[in-house]
Amino acid sequence: MSIFVPESPGLLLAANSTIPTMIKQILAKLPRKSSKSNQNYSDGSNATAAADLTNNGSFTNTCNVISSRLNVVKKMSSSIFPTSNGDMIQPHLSFKDVQSSEKSRLLISKLNLCSIVYDFNDQDKDNVEKDQKRQVLVEILDYLGSDSVKLSEPAMSAICKTCGNNLFREFPPKYSDSPRGETEDEDPWFDPAWSHLQLVYDILLRFVSLTSLDPKVAKQYIDHPFLLKIYGKFMVHRSFIRMAVSNIMYQFVYETEKHNGIAELLEIFGSVISGFTLPLKKEHKAFLSRVLIPLHKPKSVGSYHHQLTYCVVQFIEKDPKLTSVVINGLLKYWPVTSSQKQLMFLSELEEVLEIIRTDEFEKIMVPLFRRVKCCLDSYHFQVAERAHFLWNNEHIRHLIMCNRQVIMPIVFSSIQQNSKKHRNRTVLNLAQNVMKMFNDADEQLVLSCQGKAEEDKSATTMVAERRRLTWERLETVASGGFGFQHIVGSVSVLEKTDTTTCVSCQ
Repeated sequence: MSIFVPESPGLLLAANSTIPTMIKQILAKLPRKSSKSNQNYSDGSNATAAADLTNNGSFTNTCNVISSRLNVVKKMSSSIFPTSNGDMIQPHLSFKDVQSSEKSRLLISKLNLCSIVYDFNDQDKDNVEKDQKRQVLVEILDYLGSDSVKLSEPAMSAICKTCGNNLFREFPPKYSDSPRGETEDEDPWFDPAWSHLQLVYDILLRFVSLTSLDPKVAKQYIDHPFLLKIYGKFMVHRSFIRMAVSNIMYQFVYETEKHNGIAELLEIFGSVISGFTLPLKKEHKAFLSRVLIPLHKPKSVGSYHHQLTYCVVQFIEKDPKLTSVVINGLLKYWPVTSSQKQLMFLSELEEVLEIIRTDEFEKIMVPLFRRVKCCLDSYHFQVAERAHFLWNNEHIRHLIMCNRQVIMPIVFSSIQQNSKKHRNRTVLNLAQNVMKMFNDADEQLVLSCQGKAEEDKSATTMVAERRRLTWERLETVASGGFGFQHIVGSVSVLEKTDTTTCVSCQ
């Protein structure tokens, strides 16, 4: 007996409605009597093995065959065509109201409902649907929080689809007229759809944290396009994710300086860096030197500096030999005109020096304290104050005193001048405390530095006097009092620079 399978869902519904009639017609064609039970006809005509319809066993067998074949048709149809609404589990049902065997289907139904994304820019549109979606998201989150939950593969696929539809979107700008993606304000800002997004993020977190989750199965649904936006627990994809994040930061540093998620990416990578194994790979060191250190350059560094400092410190704790690389990078990008950035750099420098080893400190102490001297001489009192605070750190003070023969001659003149006169009382007191430390540690070296400072001051005074005389002669020439040849020998004096100027600050 051949069965006709309709080619469209409409025909399938029509076929389902006529199934009882078909059964009656088939039964009507069965012969009522036969001389032998189970007799087969040689002409191949439609005949049954039952000779008498009163034979209940034969009749039952015939009906079972027909019913089983019709079930096959229905299964084939359901695999080809969408299930009708009557066969679906309504997503608004509670997990408590269905049997355990139906909870997986109910979860998929709820996830399909939540995969719809609504426009939150229009606050008066689809409010009922938005509230229903939020309630369903809460139910899904509670269900995944159960210790006994085990997800089927279709449920994993539905979770990834729902999370992808909701999370992978263009970030709306905080301010439409802002020239940069990162703003320096500290006020919290949330996406208009955050009431949904927060729950979706929590669902994704619980999904990847399930103890019953088999990574070998889940990686079929968390593929590269999905992982491009998430750093998961699948080790096989981690290198790919780090490369993608590095490319985002490359574009931010060297091209656009526009991105709304640098701070969040760095916060995630702080945990990633802490999990690096030793010895560090070249890829990891390249991330430090080519990504993290250049991130100090953009003007919007203040919006992510805290997370950036944490990542840098994590690298140094993993490999102390990277300290000199970090400090040299800080000196390379050290701000000259922005006092606020100087304060951030000094704060980060103190955190780095707290964990530096003595051998690494000796490599960078000369260029480092030339820069510190410039900060001690800063006209901005907060910068000068922050630089003096380095001597209040016990570990840094110990390093300085152990290498005072090199460091003290570099910074002595600046600290001595601040200890004698400074317009800010705090800076004056801090400088006097540092001078006292120097005297207590090595009075002989202090006297030597004082003598050197006086010599430098005398040389500076002489250069300033020669410059003044040269300008006077030029003014006289300009007014016609002397000939040009009379001052040719003094012109070279104008080309000399002030020896007290900090070269590293220029």
